[in-house]
Amino acid sequence: MDRDAINACAALVDKGDPDRFLAAMAAPVAARAALFPLYAFNLELARAPWVTREPMIAHMRLQFWREVVDLEEMKAHEVAAPLQALIRAGLPAAPLHAMIDAREAEIGTARPFDGEPALWEYLDGTGGALMRAAVLALGGPDSPAAADLGAAQGLANYLLALPALKAAGRRGLPEGEALAALAQTGLERIWRARPALRRDLPPRTRPALWAAWRAEGVLRRARARPALAQGGGLAEAEILRRAALIWRRWRGF
Repeated sequence: MDRDAINACAALVDKGDPDRFLAAMAAPVAARAALFPLYAFNLELARAPWVTREPMIAHMRLQFWREVVDLEEMKAHEVAAPLQALIRAGLPAAPLHAMIDAREAEIGTARPFDGEPALWEYLDGTGGALMRAAVLALGGPDSPAAADLGAAQGLANYLLALPALKAAGRRGLPEGEALAALAQTGLERIWRARPALRRDLPPRTRPALWAAWRAEGVLRRARARPALAQGGGLAEAEILRRAALIWRRWRGF
């Protein structure tokens, strides 16, 4: 795969998704060539509902990525070529389509999730599908346990972003007991996934899991003190954040 294309994807991830950037940089070089295009693709999808107030334009942006995933034609975009190279090399399109579909819920509405089931459907389609795709791209099986871990990671990221979402006019955000209950469900997904991840995934796929290194700590704090989420208090100190990645790499999931 073109090294310049991978570096371009890495630069996008470094700027827009520092947690996944650090996790990918901790991986072997060969794994980075798969992870950075996927993480950059995820960023492009996440931006689509937010970069314009025109729903039609947002839908057109997502349609562009559908065509990329379907290999309809070569697209002039720095993420499209390396992503299509992964697909041509055997990465299934299904989790990538799930990621695109999930973003439709955010277009043109300030209240995209009508209750907890809708939120989990979104998290399964975003973080869950991305983790599935990352494991597949590293030569692993299509893993429901990886999807559980990815969805829990998605919830942790969602809770970390609550102040920014509120400032952007998002309504219906979880608070208090509802937030603590969500965090508990996310923790249960991690705990349910962990034995299967250790049992069923080959070692070469483990770097895909490292992206979720902060999830359990964030969700534990949210469960214990849900009020922290409203003020942006769920994040740990930087030295602890990086140390947690080292710990997860050593211990595994």
